[in-house]
Amino acid sequence: MIIDTLTNAGRYFCIHPLFERAFEYIRSQNLESLEVGRHEIGGDRLWGIVADGPGMTAAESAANFECHNKHIDIQLCIGSTEQMGWKPRGNCILQDGGYDEQKDVVFYKDAPDMYFELKDRQFVIFFPEDVHAPMIGGGRIKKMVVKVRV
Repeated sequence: MIIDTLTNAGRYFCIHPLFERAFEYIRSQNLESLEVGRHEIGGDRLWGIVADGPGMTAAESAANFECHNKHIDIQLCIGSTEQMGWKPRGNCILQDGGYDEQKDVVFYKDAPDMYFELKDRQFVIFFPEDVHAPMIGGGRIKKMVVKVRV
């Protein structure tokens, strides 16, 4: 997991060949006016999803404590504040159902080890080994999740 601000995004281009393109797309957008839904960036290897909705309690979010096998998530907070829970996948033992290959998601019943907060223009990068519980907060949360194929 990596947590940082958009101003430092260039430091992470070397981690994955699509990160530079992902962050260039983010920087080229008027983030506040981005419409909710899927945004095409680079075919089936790179796309974004914009969400804008009410925050959840930590318990509600942890009910969907998730990670992915085939994608890295770059989750960017837009004009709001969002809390997230996290735990290393290697420490999770209570898998909740099987892996959904079509949606590339597996859920866990474990509790997060820690919580952190993102503010406007801050992002987190979740790798397949990062189990996360997003969208925690008391107000509306707008965010963009860029899905990067591993």
